[in-house]
Amino acid sequence: MTRLRANDPCWCGSGRKLKRCHGDHATHRRPPVQPGRVSAPRAVPASIARPDYVERGGRPLPAGVQRLHGADLDRLRHAGRVAAEVLAETAAAIAPGVTTDALDAVAHDAYVRRGAYPSTLHYKGYTKSICTSVNEVVCHGIPDDRPLMAGDIVNLDVTAFVDGVHGDTSATFAVGAVDAATAALVTTTHEATLRAIGALRPGQRLGVVGTAVQSHAFTRGFGVVRDYGGHGIGHAFHAAPHVSHTVGAHDGIVVLEPGMVFTVEPMLTAGTADHHEWDDGWTVVTDDLLPSAQFEHTVVITDTGAEIVTVL
Repeated sequence: MTRLRANDPCWCGSGRKLKRCHGDHATHRRPPVQPGRVSAPRAVPASIARPDYVERGGRPLPAGVQRLHGADLDRLRHAGRVAAEVLAETAAAIAPGVTTDALDAVAHDAYVRRGAYPSTLHYKGYTKSICTSVNEVVCHGIPDDRPLMAGDIVNLDVTAFVDGVHGDTSATFAVGAVDAATAALVTTTHEATLRAIGALRPGQRLGVVGTAVQSHAFTRGFGVVRDYGGHGIGHAFHAAPHVSHTVGAHDGIVVLEPGMVFTVEPMLTAGTADHHEWDDGWTVVTDDLLPSAQFEHTVVITDTGAEIVTVL
């Protein structure tokens, strides 16, 4: 599986080379994202149930594959819908000049009004209610006082804990108008996510996710992050199995069964898929500082395919 190269004809059929068309990211390179001031954690009313790791100082316990049926599955669907509602409400507040901390405040209020706990809050020491990953930030961006600028892209990662289960979703949004190359990265990432989910069937191996994502990304000249992937979810926030979005990973041995619940959340990059972490211990950025995009859904394997629970 070969990635489309800079001097190859662009996939869009324009007749131009990729690097002069939908691969022309250098012309539109954004100023590097800089860390800003992070506000104090927001309070959650005592009446809202917390995940068990909150009482252990943010330390989760290892968890195996999550299989949900019956009433537990209904609770998962509810948590997934809550997460989707929080995501939509927060996304509606995106605009140039709005800080990512302000988006965190919108999301936090949306969780609380629905009786849900923000799963990321105090998880392993994380102090915010969502993750906000801007431009070259691959994942785990911490909301701060940096204002969004026209032409940015921002991923909002939302996880709601309600009725004893977690629903996890994310999407990447444009801040105003963005250049064609970055818009193509976002669109392709969304397409790759849905292609991977569409390939899921009971009896197949989990490796179909990586095959679907990488093949689609490579035909457009985009990279795929290998080191971060999806995960089992349900009663536990992060559980087995690890869900890789690249080909040849160890998760290819996992056989899908009805009731299995996990996330599909590919991270595609305009340039290199190599990355590094900031000193804050959370924020992951591409090594070449070119943009990255991500979409995520929580899915449950059914008798015939996969159901997306993080939808409105």
